[in-house]
Amino acid sequence: MKTRPTPSAPRLARPRPSASAADRPAWGLAVGGAMLGAVLALTAWAPARWLAWGVHQASAGQVQWLHPRGTVWQGSAQVQLSAGPGVPGAQALPGRLHWTLSPHWTGVRVDWQADCCMREASSLSLQPGQDSLRLQFSDHASVWPAALLAGLGAPWNTLQADGQLQLSTRSLQFHWAQGRLRMHGDAELHVQNVSLSLSPVKPIGSYRIHLSGTPEGTPTPRVALSTLHGPLMLSGQGQWVGQRLRFTGEASAQEGHEAAFDNLLNILGRRQGTRSLLSLG
Repeated sequence: MKTRPTPSAPRLARPRPSASAADRPAWGLAVGGAMLGAVLALTAWAPARWLAWGVHQASAGQVQWLHPRGTVWQGSAQVQLSAGPGVPGAQALPGRLHWTLSPHWTGVRVDWQADCCMREASSLSLQPGQDSLRLQFSDHASVWPAALLAGLGAPWNTLQADGQLQLSTRSLQFHWAQGRLRMHGDAELHVQNVSLSLSPVKPIGSYRIHLSGTPEGTPTPRVALSTLHGPLMLSGQGQWVGQRLRFTGEASAQEGHEAAFDNLLNILGRRQGTRSLLSLG
């Protein structure tokens, strides 16, 4: 007797996903990719005016980058110093400042050059760490017009200094760690053939300001002021302690120029005979 095979239960057909559900992941990837591409493009082509705005905000309007061109990463602008927004007497550098920002794994490098005042580009490296920041400058030499300082307001707009500021740096580094600053290397500023509106003698002289750290770094960099030549003699010593400069020195006139510098010596500091005692901090 033949047995009939037991009929199997009918299989239920699986519902096919709708076209909109199947396409949703693809659309999500496409939108995400487009957004990522837009962010990368915006970052790569961020206009230079964004960086100019950042400099303006960080300096409270005292340093302004006018007519910026290019991008945040490579561009140029005209530098102007001002005592603040709307304050008259702003001073601008001739020519333009050029920069290039190069990010890397440990920080960012900034290459910069001013048309008016630098024969070759200089660089600055910023290396942030955990509760620390290191600024490292390349060895540098440049010459700047002293008249630029008048743009910063008092007392420079009263002094109306004229002459040249020759800046040089050697192995210069600043290292902030846990709220403390240490300085490595040194910087020198030669103030050449400077004239002041308050003095009838022009120029009053040339001077050297030396800011010195140590190879291992020091929290109290030293400042020394000396006279290179000229009828007004300036000298002094000081230290940076925290965020303050403590400085003592003196000013005096060469023999035969005492009467010409009498008023200026009264303004510079406390008179003690033929000398004027200088004190800061």
